Amino acid sequence: MTRLKSLTFSAFLLISMSIVSAQVLEPVNWTFKSEKKSDTGYEIIMTAAIDDTWHLYAMDIPEGGPIATSFTFDPSEFYTLDGKPFAVNEPVVKFDNSFGMDIGMHSGTTEFRQKIAVKELPVTVSGIVTFMSCDDSQCLPPRDVEFSVVIGGDAVPAIDTAFGTLAAGADGGAVTDTPAQKSGKGFLKFFLLSMLAGLAGILTPCVFPMIPMTVAFFSQGSGSKGSAIGKALIFGLSIVLLYSSLGIIVSLTSAGAGFANTLSTHWIPNLLFFTLFLVFAASFFGAFEIVLPSKWVSSTDSKVDRGGALAAFFLGLTTVLVSFSCTGPIVGALLVEAASGDVLRPTIGMFGFGLAFALPFTLFALFPSWLNKMPKSGGWLNSVKVVLGFIMLAFSLKFASTIDTVYNLGILSRDIYLAIWIVLFVLLGIYLMGKIKFSHDSDVPHIGIFRLVLIIASFTFALYLLPGLFGAPLTRISALLPPRETSGFNLLKAISENRTVASPGMAVPDVFGPDALSAAGSALCEEPKYADFLHFEYGMEGYFDLEQGLACAGKLGKPVLIDFKGHACANCKEMDARVWSDPGVQQRLRDNFVLVALYVDDRTKLPENEVFVSKVDGREKKTIGKKNEDIEISMFNTNTLPLYAIVDPSGKPLIETRGTDFDIQAYIDWLDRGAEAYRNR
Repeated sequence: MTRLKSLTFSAFLLISMSIVSAQVLEPVNWTFKSEKKSDTGYEIIMTAAIDDTWHLYAMDIPEGGPIATSFTFDPSEFYTLDGKPFAVNEPVVKFDNSFGMDIGMHSGTTEFRQKIAVKELPVTVSGIVTFMSCDDSQCLPPRDVEFSVVIGGDAVPAIDTAFGTLAAGADGGAVTDTPAQKSGKGFLKFFLLSMLAGLAGILTPCVFPMIPMTVAFFSQGSGSKGSAIGKALIFGLSIVLLYSSLGIIVSLTSAGAGFANTLSTHWIPNLLFFTLFLVFAASFFGAFEIVLPSKWVSSTDSKVDRGGALAAFFLGLTTVLVSFSCTGPIVGALLVEAASGDVLRPTIGMFGFGLAFALPFTLFALFPSWLNKMPKSGGWLNSVKVVLGFIMLAFSLKFASTIDTVYNLGILSRDIYLAIWIVLFVLLGIYLMGKIKFSHDSDVPHIGIFRLVLIIASFTFALYLLPGLFGAPLTRISALLPPRETSGFNLLKAISENRTVASPGMAVPDVFGPDALSAAGSALCEEPKYADFLHFEYGMEGYFDLEQGLACAGKLGKPVLIDFKGHACANCKEMDARVWSDPGVQQRLRDNFVLVALYVDDRTKLPENEVFVSKVDGREKKTIGKKNEDIEISMFNTNTLPLYAIVDPSGKPLIETRGTDFDIQAYIDWLDRGAEAYRNR
C-alpha cells in the first residue's frame, strides 16, 4: 500500500512538473548561423521564430520606451565587427499609449545580421542577444540568450542554438496588442476620426455655400431622374477617389515603417509638423488663406459645362479645389497624423475624409427637397474655422512635447503643457461667448443651444485639466500629455511624502483624484529596500523585496498582494492607470494587504551575498529582475506580466492569480475574496 502511494505520488509529481513546464512560456525560438560573403567577409545570421500573436521589440527604440532587441558580441583577436547589427525585416511601428510614442516590433520570422571580417579560420563567434516580447494580454521578463557560431574553411558549420526564449515585453502601444489586433483597432478609430474631419470640412465658409450650387447643377436640364441620380453618385465617388488618391500617394512615398518611426521621434519632422500646425491654426484664425493656383480651378470648371458623367467628375474635382482653402489645413493635419503611423493610414484616412465630405453633397443632390431644411450661410461658418484653429493649436503641442521628451530637453514640462491647454480652452469658451472677435467674425446677438453646449464643453474641459497642474493623473487623456514625472510640482506627492501637511483626520479633497485618497498610506514595518529608485503609484506604500514584505505581513497579520511587473511593461502601466487608480481598489490595497511590487526587468545588480543559482534553470541570478523572475516562475509556474497574486505570510497562495483585466469591479471582487480567504484559512 505504501509502495502504491509512493508510485501515485511520483506520477502526480511528474504530471505536475509537465504542467509547470507547459506554463512557462517560450514564444521565441532563436537560431544562429553564418554566411560567407567574401574571402574574409562573413555575416552572422540571427533568426527569431516568433509564435503567433507574440512579437519582439525592434532594435531602435526611442528613449523612454521599452528595452530594445540588442546583440552583444564577445571580443576576439580573430575577427572584427564590420558596422552594427541590423534587422533584415522592417519592424511594424505602432503607437503605444502607455509610452506616448511609436514603438517598432517584429512578429513571425525575423532575421538580424552582423557583418564581420575574419582574420583567421576556424573562428568561433559568440555573444548574447537581449530581447523582450509580449502578446495582447501578457508580457514576459527580458531574456539573455547566449549563442556561438563556428566558422571554419569553406564549409560554414554553425552551432544552431534553438532556444525558446522567455522574452519580456514592455507592452505597449503596441505592446498591449498584437500587430494585427492593434492595427485593426487603430485603423477603425482613425477612419472614424477622419470621417469626423470630413464632416468638419463641410461646415467651413468655402464649402458649405457650395452645397446649393452643386444641387442646382444636378437639378438642371431635362434628363431623366435616373440620369440625375447616376451623375450625383459619380460626383460623390469622384470626391472620394480624389481624396483617397492623395492618401495613396502619401502611403507610397512614406518608405514604410522605418520612415514612420523617424517621423514620430526625430526632432526635424516633429518640428516641421509643429510649425505646420501653427501655420494651419493661423490660417483658420484669418491671418491668411491657403489657396491653390486659380488656373487649376478655372480649367476644371470649364469642363463642367460640357455635361454628362464627365462633367459630374470635373464638378467633384472643382469642389475639391475650391474648398481647399478651408479643407487644406484639415487634410494637412490628417496626413501628418497618418504619416506618423502605418503606411496604410494615409489611404484609410483620406478615404474616410472624402467619404464624409462627399456624403452631404451626394445626399442633397439625390434629395433636393432636403435643402429647405438646411441652415443658411452666415458668420457661424467662420466660427467653425476658428474653433478648429484652437483645437489645431492645442494639438500642435504634441509634436513639441515629443521633441522635449525624446531628447530630454526639460523645456515643455507637463505643467507648462497643461497651462497652455487650459488657457486655449478658456479662450475658446470666451470666443464662443462672443467676447473675442477675429477678422471675419460677425456679431453674436444671442447664444444658441449648440453654441452653449460648446461653451460648456470648453470650460468644463479646462476645469478638468486644472487638477493636472497639481499632479492629478488625468487618465482619460494621459496618452496626449507629457509624463507625470516631468511636473515641476506635484502637490499630491508632496502630501503623501510629508504627512504634516494635513492632520491625520483631515480629508483631502477628492478633486485631486486617486492620489489624494491614498495620501494617508499604510504603515510599514521598516524602510523598504530599493525605495530610493522604486516607487508605488498614487502615494501607496509597500515593499520591493518579497522576503521583507512577507516578514512585515507576519507582524501585521495581513495577507500579501504581490504585483509582478516591469518598468517597460505597458499592460502593467495600463493596470495602474485604469484599475489601481480606482478609489475602491486603493482603499482595499491600503487597508487589507501588504503590497509587494516585484520588477522582473530591473537590471540593478544584487549584492554579492544575494547572488544565487536558480533551481528553475540552474543559472546564476545576479540582478533584482532575474531574482524576481525566478520567484514568479518557481511560485506560480509562469513568467507573464503583469501577474497579481495574494499569498499568506508564509508565501502560500490563497486564491488564483490574476493577469491583465481592466474590469474594476471584478478586480475588487478578487481582492475581497483574497482577504476573506486569509481570514478563513
